[in-house]
Amino acid sequence: MDDREEILKRVKEEVIALKASPLYKDRVENNYFPVIGEGDHNAKIMFVGEAPGQNEAKTGRPFVGRAGKVLDELLKSIGIERKDVYITNIVKDRPPGNRDPLPEEINIYAPFLDRQISAIKPKVIATLGRFSMQYVMTRYGLDFEVEGISRIHGQVFDTTIEGESVKVVPLYHPAAAIYNQHLLDTLKEDFKILAKL
Repeated sequence: MDDREEILKRVKEEVIALKASPLYKDRVENNYFPVIGEGDHNAKIMFVGEAPGQNEAKTGRPFVGRAGKVLDELLKSIGIERKDVYITNIVKDRPPGNRDPLPEEINIYAPFLDRQISAIKPKVIATLGRFSMQYVMTRYGLDFEVEGISRIHGQVFDTTIEGESVKVVPLYHPAAAIYNQHLLDTLKEDFKILAKL
């Protein structure tokens, strides 16, 4: 097993055993799974969402509900297969009632995301939604660029992670496009930028 596989395996084991999380009790009571991430461990593009929903918590897989179908459709629109990217969230357990993740939940799970990014070494990190945009941009030295997602979605920001140049592309969360056709069109345009990268 190479270092990359070893790191990702350890991340998974640690998240599964994370009793310190405020969401752990809810996971156990509902027979939910943590959602660690899935896809190609050598992926050039990594998608970072916010937190799992109910379908994700029931299966332990990211983006398998309606938002996942939108994401699959967007990937297909640029000729990229889901198996060729890596998909994860900042928060690895479902917040009750699909509410937004709280700052302390982001703080407890974010180091696992950092280790996933460090192991996979993506060339492009596409953030899905404002929480992941805010975290990733602030964490990787782009905090001075952070604005509302409606202003910076689809833009490409250059940063460096562990000496490697990485592009960060903030995107709307696919769930936002379920009820808003206009946002789906915007996401399709933004995904064309990913295809170019």
